[in-house]
Amino acid sequence: MERIIYHTPLGDMVLGSQNDKLCLCSWTTDGAGQGADLTTATVLAEACRQLDEYFAGKRTSFQLPIEARGTAFQQRVWEKLSNVPFGSTISYSQLAAYIGNPNASRAVAQACHRNPIAIIIPCHRVIGSNGKLTGYAGGIERKRSLLELESAS
Repeated sequence: MERIIYHTPLGDMVLGSQNDKLCLCSWTTDGAGQGADLTTATVLAEACRQLDEYFAGKRTSFQLPIEARGTAFQQRVWEKLSNVPFGSTISYSQLAAYIGNPNASRAVAQACHRNPIAIIIPCHRVIGSNGKLTGYAGGIERKRSLLELESAS
């Protein structure tokens, strides 16, 4: 897997690709990852370009080949999560109902937490059923900032 560090206004992310597909976009606090030659990892260069546009408020959706690795349940959650529109939110219980398993709110929350492709698969758009911001692998402040960025665009 090729990996690079991508610098965002909210902190560093590790981006990874394999077989010309983005398979990792994860917040980091430890500077993990190695630099990559972006001329050979074109999906990483394109991911950086699209993320730059997103953070500049000029992009509301991503067109990238991705491969999110996880269980069949996680895959189903991430697929439905990808349909939550830019600037919108959905609760964990609504997402559980959307995948056809209304009693799986906690499992949906775990699938969101294990999302390997943050922002592109927008797990930051999932909130508590009371409307409050809850759990986010990148931290609540980043989640709040991402939702504010989307509501301002």
